[in-house]
Amino acid sequence: MGRAGREVKRPKQEDGQRLQEAAVQLLEQQQNLCSLLREVGNPEPCNTSCAQNGELSQEECEGISYAITGSLLVCELRRRASLLGVPVVALSVKTVLERLMQITGTEEMKEEEENRRGLLTSSQRVQLCILLESSKELLSQGALCPKQLWLEYRRDRRLPKLEVVYHLHFHNILTLKYIIESDEGLTEWLVPQLKGLCGWTPSQGEEEIKQVQQKVLSTVVGVLVGTGFELSHEPAAADRRISLLCCSALDSILLWLLDTVEKSLMLQSAGGEAELWIQIFDTSLCGVSASADALQHFFKHSLTQILTYKPRLTVSDAIARQNEWTFAKASRLVTSLLRKLAVIFSVEQLLCHLQQVLETHEVNWKHVLCFLSTLLVYNPCAQPSLKELLSRLLSAAFEGYDLENMITVFLLARQGALEGPGIFPSYSDWFKMSFGGGSGYHASSKKSLVFLLKFLSDLVPFEPPQYLKVHILHPPYVPVKHRNLLMEYISLAKTRLADLKESVEDMGLYEDVSGGSGASVQCQAKQDVEKAVSLFESTGKISATVMEASIFRRPYFLTRFLPALLSARMLPVKADARMSFIEALKKADKIPAAQYSSYVESCQKERQQHRTALCLDTNDDPLEILKIQLQEFTELVVEGNDGEMSAQLSRISHTLSVIFPGRPDELMGHTVIRLHINSRPSPELHVKGINMILRNFCQCMLDASRANPPNKQSLWASWFVRVLLGNTQLLCILIHRLWDLFHNQGSSLSATHILGLAAFAVHLHASMSHSPLVQLVPPILPKPVPVGEALSSALVCSTHTDMLFCVRLCVAAVCYGICRGDSLSQQQQQDYILSSFYKKLLYVIPRLLPEARQTPITAGGPTSPYQDENLPGLWRSAADANSTWRKTAWHLWRNPSFCQLEHVPRYQLLFSEWLANELRVQRSEDALTDPERQEYQQWACLELYLSRPEEQGGCGGDMKQLCSHLLNAIMDQHLGVEGLEQLDYRETKTGTCLPDILSRLQELVYEMEVTGLSASCRGRRADACDFLFDVVSQRCSPTATSASPSISTELGLQHTLNTWNRVLLALPAVLFIKVKTEGGRTTLECNKLIEHVNQHQRKVCSPAGLLSCHLTAHLLRGVLCASVRCARSGEEVNRAWSQISLRCPLLLVSAVHWWERLSPVLLSLWCRLCDGEPLPEQLQLLTSCQNWACSLEKRLSLTPAPAAAALLLAASLHRVWQVHGCNSQAFSAALSMLQQERGVQWQQVLVFLLFLSVNDYLSALLYPQERSHQKAGMLCTDLLPTMVDSADWLLIFKSNDRGVYQSTAMVTSDDFTQLMPWAFYSLLLQQSAELLQRAVCCPGFLHTAVLCYISLQQLFLDGHRLTPTTDDQMEPLKILSKAKQFLLRAIPQTSPTALSSGQLTQLESWCADLDPEVAAALSLHLDRQSLSPEMDFL
Repeated sequence: MGRAGREVKRPKQEDGQRLQEAAVQLLEQQQNLCSLLREVGNPEPCNTSCAQNGELSQEECEGISYAITGSLLVCELRRRASLLGVPVVALSVKTVLERLMQITGTEEMKEEEENRRGLLTSSQRVQLCILLESSKELLSQGALCPKQLWLEYRRDRRLPKLEVVYHLHFHNILTLKYIIESDEGLTEWLVPQLKGLCGWTPSQGEEEIKQVQQKVLSTVVGVLVGTGFELSHEPAAADRRISLLCCSALDSILLWLLDTVEKSLMLQSAGGEAELWIQIFDTSLCGVSASADALQHFFKHSLTQILTYKPRLTVSDAIARQNEWTFAKASRLVTSLLRKLAVIFSVEQLLCHLQQVLETHEVNWKHVLCFLSTLLVYNPCAQPSLKELLSRLLSAAFEGYDLENMITVFLLARQGALEGPGIFPSYSDWFKMSFGGGSGYHASSKKSLVFLLKFLSDLVPFEPPQYLKVHILHPPYVPVKHRNLLMEYISLAKTRLADLKESVEDMGLYEDVSGGSGASVQCQAKQDVEKAVSLFESTGKISATVMEASIFRRPYFLTRFLPALLSARMLPVKADARMSFIEALKKADKIPAAQYSSYVESCQKERQQHRTALCLDTNDDPLEILKIQLQEFTELVVEGNDGEMSAQLSRISHTLSVIFPGRPDELMGHTVIRLHINSRPSPELHVKGINMILRNFCQCMLDASRANPPNKQSLWASWFVRVLLGNTQLLCILIHRLWDLFHNQGSSLSATHILGLAAFAVHLHASMSHSPLVQLVPPILPKPVPVGEALSSALVCSTHTDMLFCVRLCVAAVCYGICRGDSLSQQQQQDYILSSFYKKLLYVIPRLLPEARQTPITAGGPTSPYQDENLPGLWRSAADANSTWRKTAWHLWRNPSFCQLEHVPRYQLLFSEWLANELRVQRSEDALTDPERQEYQQWACLELYLSRPEEQGGCGGDMKQLCSHLLNAIMDQHLGVEGLEQLDYRETKTGTCLPDILSRLQELVYEMEVTGLSASCRGRRADACDFLFDVVSQRCSPTATSASPSISTELGLQHTLNTWNRVLLALPAVLFIKVKTEGGRTTLECNKLIEHVNQHQRKVCSPAGLLSCHLTAHLLRGVLCASVRCARSGEEVNRAWSQISLRCPLLLVSAVHWWERLSPVLLSLWCRLCDGEPLPEQLQLLTSCQNWACSLEKRLSLTPAPAAAALLLAASLHRVWQVHGCNSQAFSAALSMLQQERGVQWQQVLVFLLFLSVNDYLSALLYPQERSHQKAGMLCTDLLPTMVDSADWLLIFKSNDRGVYQSTAMVTSDDFTQLMPWAFYSLLLQQSAELLQRAVCCPGFLHTAVLCYISLQQLFLDGHRLTPTTDDQMEPLKILSKAKQFLLRAIPQTSPTALSSGQLTQLESWCADLDPEVAAALSLHLDRQSLSPEMDFL
């Protein structure tokens, strides 16, 4: 009951009636209607009752309140009007107006309003809203006339308040449209108040005032746009007047805005009022007060007003000042306004409207060009549309010879070029494309050509110099008959350049001038030097441009080019391309001697001082600006605002051109960047800038990846990278920094850095059409490569640490590329996946993840539990800092897109590439243990690559192919590719995987041999002997080395064979002797071995004419071991050795030389193979010959010589005398014993012995550290008297006709054979006069002597420099001189019948060119008539 006592009774209808009666009685006592209106405007009693009853809503209570107060006011107004005898409407208008003036009209309020630029205070705003709500009730009951209210309000030209007008419109009492239509003085108060409202900025924290200000402005502008720009088919005159009035008001505001912007640029003020007005230009106006068509009409009209604003700048002004009007330099207010106006139109519509304005109006060129820049920057797809517009304008210009169109085309093309190559082609490229060919617009007639040249000539007085340079360097195509017209223009342009103090002489040799300001003369000269050095390095010749400049542009060449080329530096130990280029110029007499001497001295000082100071730029302002711009760009990436990102990148590009000033606008095309990987660091300013760029990109990538996977992100990353590609200097330093990070600092990079740098590398690769090729210096890679491949070369997988970084980076890069290219075509997707990074993964993942070997990738895609892993999941795994690389790599390995790429040729890891990677692994720092490495390598060879088709990089099931790859890789590793050694010097310290790969080769070759034997009965044996010798023959063939012999070719061949010998010694000896079965008999075939020794081993023996002991023993072991497969082993050894002795004299001589060491080894081997049987007779013969030679050396009685070949006997004698250090007396006594034996064989033994001694003599002369030439010369001196009377000894000095001694040519190298004429005279001139006289009388001596003299002359002419190696050795030139003197003395002493007529004629013809004096002596002393004709048949 207590609670019921406290309840408030619910109001009833009769309560309201009683309340109304009471209120009427009260009103009768109230005489002031205005005060009454103020009082009844307070609905507190009702609110209180509503709050008390708690059941009615606030809206219902307010409705009841206003209904009650409205009824009360109407009753009172009618009562008062009847008393006064006036209409109720007139009285209500007067009452409302008085109350309105009370709210807004006090002096204090006016002063405050002035400060607030027409806006009311919060209390005024509340009172006004209450008054207007009461007025609405009066209006609903017919007691108020809005039109009469407005007339009374405007009486005496009272100026209305803009916010009051807004509230009248908002509360539907008086619409703005009615006010606009009825108020004749509208522009007097509306425009000034709009300006005032725009120019006022509320203080901090007044958010309500800001909202009211924005609402008032947007509402008023919306009504003006809807009223002024709504199109109708047949508008009445009044409608046209109103429309023009609205347009005029909006135009006034816009012009005031442009004036404000212009003033803010001059005063460098903020221009806040303009920013507020620009915010009004929004598509949100559409649908409220204006239709879509009206809004488009208004925006197009406003754009026209901007483009035609104060057209004071002439065309000449635009041409001269265009560089100052790029997007980055333009006012942000202007670009923001232009962007707001352009957002609802397509690019084609905007360009079409621009063309229309240009054709029909006088324009403000600054605004026109800024508008074009804004359009291009915010719309990357605008380039094709602009190109199409330029093409149309050019066609129209040449069709009607219209100068206006020509001016428009050139200005628009240049403006696009100023925004950089990522947005529009450079001006030079556009000019060449438009006028550089015979199909250009101007090439159709002479009139068109004259029109173009006349136009260009008219531009000359106003042209900036960079455009004149373009026209001179890339002149328009002109037929030969009209060449004089072009020369007139070029002369005029050069004169203008001279006036600008930019002489043509200062133009670069290879200058590619773009639309931007050109580089300084010094900078251009440096670029010319780099280009010239690059061309010299690639061609080996001085370019024609440099040679022409040294003649026709000598001032530039001497004062600019040479100083840039000859700048002081610390010269490398090994001459680089620059040094070689300088030497080439010096030899061509293009460098003055004094200048060259100064260069040498400065370089020496540089080396002595070892200057390490860097050129630092202490001005941090550009970096601070760049830092702020990059931070703003990061925020824009998070917001996803593409247009603002593009604009910000344009500003960043401008700042980068300040930090990296060298050629900021150059479009490089096919330019090659030389990346010196071991060079000094760049200036600190540049390094800081690059680090800032990379850190920002990584942060942007991290922020963007948190929100979306790569395929859902905007194109911000591509735009970011494209901005960097336009600056050669920046790009070069950037690539150098990336290379250094990847190669030297990979282990210190965080997961965020790796993810960002991987994505950065992907976009560099994807933009390769816009980027240059990279040539690494030192030349790690044989030729210039794309940026991505150059960076990949920095990833060296030689240690466990290197492999971990490589797999993390490459997994991130490939994951990003796959996700980024999703939903694109296959070709476009591959643009985002670096093949070199993909190949790294094909190598590293199976090596580090054994489970990956069990499930090799296939085109069919994955079959693991991760088969359904989608791209977002893959990217989450790659971007998750908590995810392990193993998990991400395994996900990627099973991804279908990843698997499909392996079947694209350029993504296939070839077996040779796998081997190259494996051979670079350092065994001591490998991730795998020795057993694990063996298991992995066997899997790769036998399971992965052996069965894989050859077109996919495998061996197609061919074991020979597999072994061939292994053998070539091992030899390449032994040869030591210079670039790889320089790339990773660490591998030489701990050893590579070469022993492991050599083990794999041993296993596979032996398996091939065994399986070949098992298949011999089926007639398809795979012989390892043929295979091995074929492989090495291919590597040693002339086509594999060089077409023309040279020192480098010979050294390369020597290195190759020395490497092959190491491999040969590591393989089983039995593999090198072929065993074949014919007619049921098994025999040994040594043809391949003999051919190999004669063709290849002979050329690289050291000393010449002698195989190494290890190699000789290995080959002989092979013969013995292979003979076991034959039924009669001993007979087969004898037969094989007989064949070797006859056809391979080098192996015979080597076996004799090393027999003392080889005999016990071979005897032991033979006993093991044949159960103690004695050595075969042919091998025992070696021992017999050795014993015979020893007995002869010990001056024992002459024992019968073994029945052996003359060469074998001579070699035995030669070896014994070498070993026992024979003295002259012992040697003479032995020769005397031999002379007792008369016969052809003993004569041959002596000749062979002389040959071997001469070979020793040559070796001692060329390599004195190994042998004594005096000792070798003494043997020859002792031998000569015993055979000087015979003609046989002369045969060994002939190159072609050696008769029975032809086998000597197969003992020594071709180089030694070529030097035999030198040995001939070197030995002969040391002999006594008596011996020389005997020699002259020897048959055939003169012919041999003249041939040797001719060959000796030819040696010197071919450039052989036989430098003496000891003090007592005769100078080569003295030998040549004394040989001539000896020959001139010998000719008269020779019998006239010593030469046939044919021989004389031949010798005379040869000597006529080389030495006419000798030819004359032959002709004078040898009468042709006395010569024996029979000699011609000898």
